[in-house]
Amino acid sequence: MAEPTGGCQCGHVRYRLDRAPFSVHCCHCTDCQRETGSGFAINGLCDGRELTVLQGEVETIDTPSNSGAGQVIARCPLCKVALWSHYSSSKEHVAFMRCGTLDTSSVVEPDVHIFVRSKLPWVKLPEGVKAYDAYFRSHEMDDIFGAERAQRRRDAYARAKT
Repeated sequence: MAEPTGGCQCGHVRYRLDRAPFSVHCCHCTDCQRETGSGFAINGLCDGRELTVLQGEVETIDTPSNSGAGQVIARCPLCKVALWSHYSSSKEHVAFMRCGTLDTSSVVEPDVHIFVRSKLPWVKLPEGVKAYDAYFRSHEMDDIFGAERAQRRRDAYARAKT
């Protein structure tokens, strides 16, 4: 995926990713279900420096998160579509981009399914997919995402701690 672009429903906000996400999660937690009004959310995690707003501006909204530390969701100020979020653990260093807002969202396939303990019973996971009751452990990242993408992820999170 080379420099994917995306935007909100009304077209006010347009963005570009300078690189493909370093990980793609299909999250089945009840928070994501509530926020999306769906059975899950598909988030492409990318380095915050590699997400560029091309047009418009976003408004940010502080919302609660399962950890209790909260997240900031970037939304279009007009149509209110959520475009990405930043969790307190990674701040602006990692953007959890909503894959459904990509112009070609069909090219994004989840690397991993997380919080399947709260997966809706009618959602069927593909055979052999990597799935975790809650969240995977950091030592499993190379296996899930590949060494290069896992290192990009570790580097972005490390910057958040400085």
